[in-house]
Amino acid sequence: MNFTPTELVASVIFAIAVLHTFCAGYFESLAKKSPRHAGLWHLLGEVEIVFGFWAAVLVIFISFYDDLSSAKDFLNGRNYTEPLFVFAIMIVAGTKPVLYFSTQILHVLANVLQNVFRIRSAPALYFLTLGATPLLGSLITEPAAMTLAAFLLRDLVYRHQCSKALLFGTLGVLFVNISIGGTLTNFAAPPVLMVASTWGWSSAFMFSNFGVESCIAIFINALAATLLFHRQLIEPNDNKKEVKIPLAVILMHLLFLFGVVFFAHDPIIFMWILLFFIGYTTAYPKHQSPLILKEALLVGFFLGGLVVLGALQGWWLQPILEMMSPTVVFYGSLVLTAFTDNAALTYLGSLVTGTSPEFKLALVGGAVAGGGLTVIANAPNPAGIAILRGHFPGHTVSALYLLVAAIPPTIVAILAYRLL
Repeated sequence: MNFTPTELVASVIFAIAVLHTFCAGYFESLAKKSPRHAGLWHLLGEVEIVFGFWAAVLVIFISFYDDLSSAKDFLNGRNYTEPLFVFAIMIVAGTKPVLYFSTQILHVLANVLQNVFRIRSAPALYFLTLGATPLLGSLITEPAAMTLAAFLLRDLVYRHQCSKALLFGTLGVLFVNISIGGTLTNFAAPPVLMVASTWGWSSAFMFSNFGVESCIAIFINALAATLLFHRQLIEPNDNKKEVKIPLAVILMHLLFLFGVVFFAHDPIIFMWILLFFIGYTTAYPKHQSPLILKEALLVGFFLGGLVVLGALQGWWLQPILEMMSPTVVFYGSLVLTAFTDNAALTYLGSLVTGTSPEFKLALVGGAVAGGGLTVIANAPNPAGIAILRGHFPGHTVSALYLLVAAIPPTIVAILAYRLL
């Protein structure tokens, strides 16, 4: 392996950042023990801050080791489209009219399940949120599906007093299902998008190779979680009078959502659309809720830091991928994606020349199957954390508990991809 001193330092900093994500709860405990510096410890305890913080450390190192001009050139050479897109789509998808529209559709489907299978409303809604919403990720992109599902689960599950098993079990299934739910098309899942044009993968190709397997795994995971936790689910409050939102307002929001998704690869255009959207919600505030600007900014900061740090990890990742067989690649990428963004992993894999079709399928399959194991494994995961974190003990999502909770649905995804 050939590497420069800068690449070596970048990998050490990257390893520290990964370790930091597992220690976020420790910094929160320090905040309680040291009130004088509580603000600093709270900052370091925010999972979304981690990679942006350590990326800044890397940039400072490059500035001193080389010079400021080199650091600026390095930053300017990175592609920040994905962090910007996740920032934009979270704001638009997390608005009251879009959530209202999604909730109404789920209630209609839940009524059908109730009548056919004679089940309660809460388990039916829970199953549909974990089973149907991830599949929307193949149409409206995974970050948008994650935002919708997280808000729906927040109201259905996380706002109530519930067990730690339900808290993390739901999150683990959500992350895994979202990761594999975007594989039915070639434009919605970040790890697929990174290789689709290079390898000539169409949406028809994705559906024929991943579609059925992903749907089966999502169904099994959602059903298993529902059967396991149905007794803990609390029925929605039917006595609460919900204010109806005019159809024109809903259609306008959906139009903005479609615009951001359609121009997902053109940051200048979708950011322009976002600014118009913010202006629209300000001009017509009656049926709006506060925009989730803070949460979206934190997630964008997290992903931006991941882009900066991940750019210098190719010196050790690519040689590892080059010497793997297709079977080893599947399980190797599944493990590696827990420690680095799966989109970065598949991108590096696309740079390897002379690979077989089996190698390519194994690389992407393993990367998406392991996308729920950690916060950094899949780009939409920080969005879910940002929305739901406040409902976890100490406002901190334990990386270890998340890993444990995500292992069973990950095994289901593995079996679906390897056996079907």
